[in-house]
Amino acid sequence: MSRGSRSVQYASSPLLASKTPVWRSKFIVACIALGFVGLAARSLYVQVINNSFFQRQGEVRFARTLELPANRGRILDRNGLLLASSVIAPSIWAIPEDVEKDDPEVAAKLKTLAKLLGMPLPALNKKLADEDKTFVWIQRQVDEPVAKQIAALDIKGIYQRREYKRQYPEGEAAAHIVGFTNVEDKGQEGIELAFNQDLGGKPGSRRVIKDRLGRAVESVGDAVPPLDGKDIQLSIDSKVQFFAYQKLRDAVIANKAKAGSVVVLDSVTGEILALANYPSYDPGNRQHLSGEQLRNRALTDTFEPGSTMKPITIATALELGRVTPQTIIDTSPGRITITGSTITDTHNYGVQTVEGVIQKSSNVGATKISQRMSAHEMWDSFSAVGFGQKPQLTFPGAVTGRLRPWKTWRPVEQATMSYGYGLSASLFQMAHAYTVFAHDGHLIPATILKSDQPAVGTPVFSPKNAAAVRRMLQMAAGPGGTGPRAQTMGYSVGGKSGTAHKQEGRGYAAHKYRAWFNGIAPIDNPRIIVAVMVDEPTAGTYFGGTVAAPVFSEVVAQTLRIMGVQPDLSVRPQVVSKEVEESF
Repeated sequence: MSRGSRSVQYASSPLLASKTPVWRSKFIVACIALGFVGLAARSLYVQVINNSFFQRQGEVRFARTLELPANRGRILDRNGLLLASSVIAPSIWAIPEDVEKDDPEVAAKLKTLAKLLGMPLPALNKKLADEDKTFVWIQRQVDEPVAKQIAALDIKGIYQRREYKRQYPEGEAAAHIVGFTNVEDKGQEGIELAFNQDLGGKPGSRRVIKDRLGRAVESVGDAVPPLDGKDIQLSIDSKVQFFAYQKLRDAVIANKAKAGSVVVLDSVTGEILALANYPSYDPGNRQHLSGEQLRNRALTDTFEPGSTMKPITIATALELGRVTPQTIIDTSPGRITITGSTITDTHNYGVQTVEGVIQKSSNVGATKISQRMSAHEMWDSFSAVGFGQKPQLTFPGAVTGRLRPWKTWRPVEQATMSYGYGLSASLFQMAHAYTVFAHDGHLIPATILKSDQPAVGTPVFSPKNAAAVRRMLQMAAGPGGTGPRAQTMGYSVGGKSGTAHKQEGRGYAAHKYRAWFNGIAPIDNPRIIVAVMVDEPTAGTYFGGTVAAPVFSEVVAQTLRIMGVQPDLSVRPQVVSKEVEESF
């Protein structure tokens, strides 16, 4: 050792030689023991006493509740034919962080996947680059054969979920009735919306433990099975519906019109047998859907009904005893002035009976008959047949129309309302109002659901007066009337045409019209009511008797044959060669 170093005797160090106090060592041991006791107590608290929070946290990371979708109920026509049903349509989803896009083999599979889904590869890659690395939808509701091909690719990180997609066999013909659902299988329009809760059922659930790849590896607890939706059977006859749509479409195209609607009612049960609109759409393919196609015009659009109101005005006067079918009404010289406003007919019809007023569709005649009643009496009758009232129909979008309070009517307004101006109604309301003539004076409730029982209505007119108006409607649809083109091979018919100027701003458009025809068949034992409206015909003629009446005739003939109603005419109706123009 160097000279400068000193030897240290550790054993003789005062620090080591001093005695440690006993309390200090016991304190240290006690602290250690207390720490173990604390850890044990915490462990007991976490694992036994208050373990719910930590269990929830564990479940959030590993457990999932899988929804088991319910099969949506079917929509059937009155004969049990499908109008809407669900088919399996798996949805494709991914965990982006698990898709190995840099692997050449996976990249080739992704290219095939994009092709199967009908989407550009860059769009697929963009979805897989989503900020959410744990879940992204690739495409919802693909066809099952495509889904099987995708499953065969076996791409890590690409998965499928079982879902359902709606199919609509009747396509455009019944689109406005059945409506459609969205990608979540929720009703958006029509019956799909009106009965969404019944059709949708109740989804089930299953608790599972998943691994980091999202695969279910273990079930937890009992599964709750889904409750499938109920089937809805409608009053619609799909054959009548298709034929009505077809004939309406042909008429709209032939007359270069803007749109059109047809309503067919069973006058015994109040069932809606057909409700067609054109233009329409395919409820299974709505990529280029426009508002014009989507509108259910028969229920949502209101118009001034024109001369189709005259039978209701006449029936009111008959019921009040102010006229009889043979009461003489002088319509000369074809015009009448009320408080400075002149009401005209297209011809001077001279002296007519009340029956003749309907047959010739005289505005002057209807006005003179209305002058024998008070505004309150007319309002009561119009309201009783449903005008200004919201239709009691389980269907979305049915509108109220307009019938102003009678106290606000001026004399000229009372006159114009007698022949269909100054109030508004939908085509469905017009068809429904005519049940008072087809059902012995009773207004019967209408229904979109199948019903085999005769309807119980509310009396509005007496059976005698209802029959008298039916006879007038038969005259109006026959030779010398305004709607001879409504005549139908083998069946007697009655009805009233109407041609109304379209409102534009605060007035009326000079050359825009709506053509109507409302009628009943067979006339002595009514079974159906058919209402037709063609909007803005521009092919040279615009009268209801020449535009809408032929559609009525064809729909009546086909519907009564489908219903098995025996013909009540043994000869062909007389062919009228001379065109008969009607009044507005």
